[in-house]
Amino acid sequence: MIIIDGKQTSLDIQEELKLRIDNVKKQGGKIPHLAAILVGDDGASRTYVNAKVKACERVGFESSLIKLSKEISQKELLEEIDKLNNNDIIDGFIVQLPLPKHIDETVVTLAVSPEKDVDGFHPQSVGRMALGLPTFLPATPNGVMELLKRYKIQTSGRNCVVVGRSHIVGSPMSILMSRKENPGNATVTLTHSRTKNLAEITRNSDILIVAIGIPHFITQDMVKPGAVVIDVGIHRIEDASKKSGFKLIGDVDFANVSKKCSYITPVPGGVGPMTIASLLMNTYKAVYNK
Repeated sequence: MIIIDGKQTSLDIQEELKLRIDNVKKQGGKIPHLAAILVGDDGASRTYVNAKVKACERVGFESSLIKLSKEISQKELLEEIDKLNNNDIIDGFIVQLPLPKHIDETVVTLAVSPEKDVDGFHPQSVGRMALGLPTFLPATPNGVMELLKRYKIQTSGRNCVVVGRSHIVGSPMSILMSRKENPGNATVTLTHSRTKNLAEITRNSDILIVAIGIPHFITQDMVKPGAVVIDVGIHRIEDASKKSGFKLIGDVDFANVSKKCSYITPVPGGVGPMTIASLLMNTYKAVYNK
C-alpha cells in the first residue's frame, strides 16, 4: 500500500511555479495576482484563505485578501465582485465558500467573470470542461487528477466509482475521469446517498473517489482489494488529546481501508493541499495561457 502524499506533491508544484515566476521577474513580465473574498469570520474558511495567501507568497504571486462582514448584503457583495472583475491588476479571484445563509451562492458564482474564475465554478467553465475545451478546471477535482498523473496511476479502461454528486467535486470528477485524456478514459459510475446497493458498486471499483461529506462513510468491506482510494472529505472531530481540541478525518475509514488498497490519500495531507496547488496553476493560466 502506497500513501499518496498530497502535501509534498503540492509543494513540488509550487516549487515548479516559483521557478517559472523567477524567470518571469527576470524578463520583466506580468506577475500573477490572486485575490480572495472572505465573508464573515468562519474559522475553517479563514484557515483555508490564509493558506492560499501563504502559498502565493511562496511561489512569488501577488495576492489580495478582501475581508467583508458577515452582515454584508448580497447587493454589496456583488458590487465587490464587480470591482474585481473590472480590475486589470487582478488576474483571478475566489469567493470563499460557504457564504452566509442570506446570500445566494448561485448568484455569486454567476457574477464572477469566467476570465477570472480560477475556482472553475462558473457555468461557462463547467461547460467547456464537459466539452473538453481549454478552461479553468475546478480546483479540487483537478488536484485529484494531478495526483493520479504524478503517481502514474493507470486510469484508462479501469472502473472508477465516484461517491458524491456535488457540483464542486463529484460531478466534475466524473467528467474528468471519463474524458479522452491521461489520466482519464475510465468507465465511470457516479453514485450518491440515494444509490441502492452502493457497497456492491464500490466493491467493483478499481479507483474509488469519495466526496460524500460523511465521516468514515467508506468502510473496509466496501473496497475492492488493490483498489486506489481517493478521499476528498474532511471533517473536524473533537479530540481532547490534541492541542487544537480537534482532529481531522475523511470520508474513508483510513485505518482499516488502507490495509486493503494499493494507493490511498490520507486526511489531512492528501487532496486538501492539492486544491491550493490547482488554484495557483489556474491563476498562472489566467495570465499566460490566454
